[in-house]
Amino acid sequence: MSLVSINFAYIVSAALFIFGLKMLSSPSTARRGNLLSALGMLLAIVATLLASGLSYGWIILGMGIGTVIGLVTAYKVEMTQMPEMVALFNGFGGISSLLLAWAEYHQYPQMSTFIAIVAFLSAFIGGVTFTGSMVAFGKLSGKISQKAVVFKGQHLINGAILVTAVIAAALFAVSPATGWGYTLFILIVLVALGFGVTSTLPIGGADMPVVISLLNSYSGLAACAAGFVISNNILIVAGALVGASGIILTRIMCKAMNRSLANVLFSGFGSAVKATEGDGPQGEVRPASAEDVYYILEAADSVAFVPGYGLAVAQAQHVTKELGDLLEANDTEVVYAIHPVAGRMPGHMNVLLAEANVPYDQLVEMDDINPRMDSIDVCVVIGANDVVNPAAIEDENSPIYGMPIIETFKAKTVIVLKRSMNPGFAGIQNALFFRPNTRMYFGDAKASIQALIAEFKDAD
Repeated sequence: MSLVSINFAYIVSAALFIFGLKMLSSPSTARRGNLLSALGMLLAIVATLLASGLSYGWIILGMGIGTVIGLVTAYKVEMTQMPEMVALFNGFGGISSLLLAWAEYHQYPQMSTFIAIVAFLSAFIGGVTFTGSMVAFGKLSGKISQKAVVFKGQHLINGAILVTAVIAAALFAVSPATGWGYTLFILIVLVALGFGVTSTLPIGGADMPVVISLLNSYSGLAACAAGFVISNNILIVAGALVGASGIILTRIMCKAMNRSLANVLFSGFGSAVKATEGDGPQGEVRPASAEDVYYILEAADSVAFVPGYGLAVAQAQHVTKELGDLLEANDTEVVYAIHPVAGRMPGHMNVLLAEANVPYDQLVEMDDINPRMDSIDVCVVIGANDVVNPAAIEDENSPIYGMPIIETFKAKTVIVLKRSMNPGFAGIQNALFFRPNTRMYFGDAKASIQALIAEFKDAD
């Protein structure tokens, strides 16, 4: 395959990546965008293999094993486990960049200073991404504590790790081909793996959407550096696109939580807040039965569903869509209000509702639904907690004060579907539960909605 053909294939691949990323910004085009990006990656891989002149035996074997694992995992994974799966993907991308840089250095130790620097970046960022993603996976899956693990001298230790990495990188860049160079490279890898753990453990579960998008950016930056190591243009472009889009998404997530990235990474949010569980606003809770909620919904002209992680846990997206269809058949306007950080990863609620075939035009972003919330007859909160807590607006002493929320409390009537009165990830009581216009509909979200569907069908 000629150099011209390879470069042309890379240009087409890069264009497919860019168009794919653009289409991922809208739920209505996200699936096509994902397919375009995948097609671009396939084209890039085929062009690279044809140009390399390698023996394809081991490569085909590795691709076959990876394909089988990917297919089986994709079919078996539950929607509640999707954030953990994304964390694993980020980690695998990071370790791939680390191993690529290590293999290239092992094969060609006579590196220029520039290549030695980007090899360090690929190995260090890749190592941080891998272990950081494994910690995120553990937190999201409940295998390790979701609380922020803050320890004495945490910032000093992390600072010392970074200083060690920079010094080792400087020495490595000067003389990568010496015996000391190899020792320094091993030290860099070990330091990176350790830093991924110590920098992610202090981040609480409430901040996982930010962590997931940040680790995604890390994996892209590591791949970009790896592209410079092996002089592969499409890897540089693809890594840069993933890194840049991840940083933009991270900024969006931070803005949605009214917090800076530094605050997310270094504050240990959640550790001190947990001590306040049970405090916060108290008052009368007004429980409702399935029959009560049915009569409220049946009389409504407009209903807004606000999904949260509880929707994913209960696997209630399909019955929610069925209830929405019944409401529409009753001449009720139905929308689904989406908070940017609802769930455990960016876009979690969009994915869930898309799986249930909810029309894209019914998905309404927070900034669009809030101005019209006071005209909504009934707001149905399904498993959401912190993202609808009025304390973020009204209580200056609240840990989430200033965080943009979906202002459900402004609706004429609020129905909250929840198993119990337990607080959300932020560890504080929700003032919405005690509002005079709020009714608490306790129970498993799926079973509760099925009871409502039964009420509607019995009425027919």
